[in-house]
Amino acid sequence: MVQAFTTARSFDDFIATYPERGDRYELIEGEVIPVRPRGQHKLIAGFLSLQFGVQIQQRQLDWVIPTTCVVKPDRPAAGYVPDITILDWAALETEPLWERASTVMAGPSIQLVVEVVSTNWRDDYTLKLGDYEAMGIPEYWLVDYKALGAQRYIGSPKVPTLTVCSLVQGEYQVALFQGEDRVKSALFPALDLTAEQVFRAGRSGL
Repeated sequence: MVQAFTTARSFDDFIATYPERGDRYELIEGEVIPVRPRGQHKLIAGFLSLQFGVQIQQRQLDWVIPTTCVVKPDRPAAGYVPDITILDWAALETEPLWERASTVMAGPSIQLVVEVVSTNWRDDYTLKLGDYEAMGIPEYWLVDYKALGAQRYIGSPKVPTLTVCSLVQGEYQVALFQGEDRVKSALFPALDLTAEQVFRAGRSGL
């Protein structure tokens, strides 16, 4: 069963045979890729989820952060599992695969996506960025705490970088945040975090 699941397949087959337990998987260009976040990767995702949750509660927004979900772009052999996805409760009523497969396909259902960059950084900076932009997702964050991305994405010399892509007239405008830069978000203007605080998952003295 595990071996069969690693073969290339359509999105429908991917969802139909997705394991109920164990590792998470993404469908990238027809190939099933295991997603195994570990250690600091998971701490960063948890820290940001908490910060976003506080902002959502304070502003009484009708948004929710699922523990995991699949984002289906408008291509037949792709399905992504972001580290954080912020969804609009009301829009979920129109998502045909939400109850059956925790899958969202419409841009209006999604407010923000966060990918904590790991070894598949090329997908995060290219395929996913293009697909999230095409879906009309308002913000896309790339948290590159290990400075894995190419210099054309995070600059030279390469240092840990948080990239915020904000949708403006259908295209992402990109802003880079490093070190003590305060992260600026159109969705969460009151968020008071530096890039370094995110990379350290809120801890100090590391």
